[in-house]
Amino acid sequence: MNFTLSSKPISDTKADCLVVALPEKGDWPASTTQANEALGGLIKTLQKNGDATGKNATTQLIPLEGQPWARLLLVGTGIDKDRTPANYRKALIAVAGQIKDGPSKHVLIGLSDTVVTGEDATSSEAARLNLIGRTLEEQFYRFNEFKSEKASDRKLGKVTVAASSAGKTLKDAFNLGLATGRGMNFTRDLGNTPPNICHPTWLAEQAEKLAKDNDVIKTEVLDEKQMQKLGMHSLLSVSAGSAQPAKLIVMEYRGGKAKDKPYVLVGKGITFDTGGISLKPGEGMDEMKYDMGGAAAVFGAMKTIAETKPKINVVAVIAAAENMPSGTATRPGDIVTSMSGQTIEILNTDAEGRLVLCDALTYVKKFDPEVVVDMATLTGACIIALGSHATGLLSNNDDLANDLLAAGERAGDRAWRLPLWDEYQSQLDSNFADMQNIGGRPAGTITAACFLSRFTKDYPWAHLDIAGTAWLSGKAKGSTGRPVPMLVDYLMSHAGK
Repeated sequence: MNFTLSSKPISDTKADCLVVALPEKGDWPASTTQANEALGGLIKTLQKNGDATGKNATTQLIPLEGQPWARLLLVGTGIDKDRTPANYRKALIAVAGQIKDGPSKHVLIGLSDTVVTGEDATSSEAARLNLIGRTLEEQFYRFNEFKSEKASDRKLGKVTVAASSAGKTLKDAFNLGLATGRGMNFTRDLGNTPPNICHPTWLAEQAEKLAKDNDVIKTEVLDEKQMQKLGMHSLLSVSAGSAQPAKLIVMEYRGGKAKDKPYVLVGKGITFDTGGISLKPGEGMDEMKYDMGGAAAVFGAMKTIAETKPKINVVAVIAAAENMPSGTATRPGDIVTSMSGQTIEILNTDAEGRLVLCDALTYVKKFDPEVVVDMATLTGACIIALGSHATGLLSNNDDLANDLLAAGERAGDRAWRLPLWDEYQSQLDSNFADMQNIGGRPAGTITAACFLSRFTKDYPWAHLDIAGTAWLSGKAKGSTGRPVPMLVDYLMSHAGK
């Protein structure tokens, strides 16, 4: 798909379809006024007669003759005071749904001048262009790699987005949005790939390919022998029952100054989670291919970083393993020694994500990180607490937590902070080891983070529990690409500092 930004008046730009906003109440954007004048008052007539209401995310496609555009697509943008970034995004999604499989080959979108509430007036158009770019890439996504009959090619080949200027600031914002969308789609591709193909070695190959395709990325892959030598017995306990060997994948991007400490991303990469000896119920187990959602999100963020090349140092570490039951699998009651030297009594082999993450979180100390952010589809308790709307966030550092929350708000990829109080730590007490790997049913998301916090005392750290946000179930089943927008916004907000 060819996406371009144009500062030409929409009346001077020919296209198969013009898209403009129609507010339910309030002043019209300049692009809508220009289109109405060019069409002899057609839009005003449609609204006056009740044929177009302007209710948010409603659409109306109108064929035209003798105009620069063969069609007009009106999208409702609601009432000014209710036009939050989230509602504006709903309108963008409605537009994408209308145009992606339609008859138009070239679409002109005039929505960047629509006022959105709660934005900084000096950067609002840039923020809107960023969101337009991201939403278009995200909504045009297809995954039909494993269908014998591929979907036919779309007629749509070019999308032009109208803007007040084609200057660097707006171009950069639009291109960052497109790159973020591509990063999300990379995350979705990895998540949607079936587990007989997406195993730890395959994930490592994707990291090597990312480095091959982008000379700003350096990739290193540690095998089980190397991890054994480092003392990563907690991570290796998870892969012990699988024929697929575990991998520790390290990707580095050095876009900042040599002396700048790196921002470290850590992803849980359980490519399939049966629960191990603590076997999961069969219903819905197919969705456990998404248990590498944290790793996939790290890949997506790194792809976006590689494309946009911000002035920041970023290190990505992925702990990849497959959790399977067999005669060599770890048993409930086994005790392992982590890379940190702390011992862990494994009471439930289905609480395996924290077992791979704890060794990865110990390993990243070698990079002397500025901050460390891990992400994992870690606990079903997080879905019970927050549903699929918000990512759970826990942290040992208020500044880091607040920065991530703010990035999530700006990106429309929201998180909610949960407490990480010492009072919860006692739930992990073990009679036989330094700790046990589960804390019982109460506060399951918090006790999982408490477990991880015991390995992160040497640096500012935040944990993102994305169990409810990394994928959708049901008819819309599939990876979502979250929390790539939050991660990208956070990293970009610290670039060059």
